[in-house]
Amino acid sequence: MRLAINIDHVATLREARGEVEPDPVAAAQICELAGAEGIVCHLREDRRHINDRDLRLLREVVKTKLDLEMAATEEIIRIAIETLPELATLVPERREELTTEGGLDVVAGRKQLKKTIERLNEHEIEVSLFVDPEAAQIEAAAEIGADKIELHTGAYARARSEDDRRMLLDQLRNAARQASELGMGVNAGHGLNYANINGILSIGEIEEVSIGHALIARAVFTGLEQAVRDMLELIRCG
Repeated sequence: MRLAINIDHVATLREARGEVEPDPVAAAQICELAGAEGIVCHLREDRRHINDRDLRLLREVVKTKLDLEMAATEEIIRIAIETLPELATLVPERREELTTEGGLDVVAGRKQLKKTIERLNEHEIEVSLFVDPEAAQIEAAAEIGADKIELHTGAYARARSEDDRRMLLDQLRNAARQASELGMGVNAGHGLNYANINGILSIGEIEEVSIGHALIARAVFTGLEQAVRDMLELIRCG
């Protein structure tokens, strides 16, 4: 299982003071040197953390894989085509939310999403859809030509009881198996941390996890390089 690191929260810290540091581009380089196999960033329409300058420079310096999280809007699609990340992960986006709150409704939005996938694929950008672990959404993702899905792990990450955690992990396991059988790659992310990653490691179909907030939070105390190495150790021993 590969580790991709979301560096949005480095930019969040920068924007809290309107300064120029910490620089998410520098953070990406540290993450890669520590062993991360991908860098994730979300260019939101309101530019609340990652901005256009960050994305442009990230494209220049990232040596592993750049995963651009994005809403399927005309402006952001155009920027993705100009930037050419290896992967574009389409996510729902609301200005009022603190972070992405749920998966895409692929069933309802299949027409627009299919067009977006085709446009990005024309420029050799793979497309992943961020979805809840629901059979109908995964089937729709396959039908409209998604290369991958990213399973929304938020409910699992927030589970309070062991019974709930097992139930939600089973949902993720079934969803990952379904997606794999339909020919899509499977990633997972949202709310994953050093305590709950172990359950996700038991799902063989998941090829990559995207982790951001928990890793950047630990980096406050241990440094970013060590925080990355600690997570990689858990993944490799899992």
